[in-house]
Amino acid sequence: MTELEILQAYWWLLIAVLGSALVFLLFVQGGQSMLWQARTQTERQLMVNSLGRKWELTFTTLVVFGGAFFAVLASKSLSDYIAGLKSFTLIFKAPSSNVKEMIQKIIDLSNIARKEGLLSLEEAAGDLEDEFMKKGILLIVDGTDPELVRGIMETELVSTESRHKDKISFWEDLGSMGPAWGMIGTLVGLVNMLYEMDDPSTLGPSMAVALITTLYGSLLANWICAPVSGKLKANNANEIMVKEIMIEGLLSIQAGENPRVIEEKLKSFLAPGDRTIGEGGGEDDG
Repeated sequence: MTELEILQAYWWLLIAVLGSALVFLLFVQGGQSMLWQARTQTERQLMVNSLGRKWELTFTTLVVFGGAFFAVLASKSLSDYIAGLKSFTLIFKAPSSNVKEMIQKIIDLSNIARKEGLLSLEEAAGDLEDEFMKKGILLIVDGTDPELVRGIMETELVSTESRHKDKISFWEDLGSMGPAWGMIGTLVGLVNMLYEMDDPSTLGPSMAVALITTLYGSLLANWICAPVSGKLKANNANEIMVKEIMIEGLLSIQAGENPRVIEEKLKSFLAPGDRTIGEGGGEDDG
């Protein structure tokens, strides 16, 4: 990590601490400044009790969510941390690749290469939207050795998977921190409960605060982090499979294999119920 990144991390930490302090002051101190308006001891006690509930809500929220997020921040660079947070939006995006259509496209390209030669694929590559497939076709057109083509494509595949795993690990780490910080909040709440054992009326509220932090930690882990990491894993597996199919298909085209053989080879990546590619697959007649 460079000195600039370290300074950015400390600056962000400082802003977060100041923001947390501001929230605390707004919830607690801002209300306590109104205590002078209480006319009787009963009104004053009611106001104190009301402020106590706000303090407990602020306490549990800061301990669980603040502790979990900052613990993850301490283990990652600032850029990786921001990228991990932004990856939350990826769970709402449907995979852009249709495997069946992609296999059909490869079969169409194999028919073109079989009839007109590999050089004819350069024109067909201009119509492709997928940059990974386009890159592979251009390598083939340039006459690159098949092993070198595989090496280049697989290197990009590994790099893509590594970037995906970094984002997945962010949510896995955050999910593991949630229950841990929930337990820390519970222990702090239990200490407060034991401190006030001389007043039985405070045991219930103190125990509630102690337990609610565990609830928040479990919600963070199982309601947010686990589903997000699971969806990102599924998206990663789908994208990696699609790219592996592309690699095998393009190398088969370069090797001059029959389009029907290529079709059967690529369909083996799919589940038996999904192997109907549609009409027009295989080698064209004529």
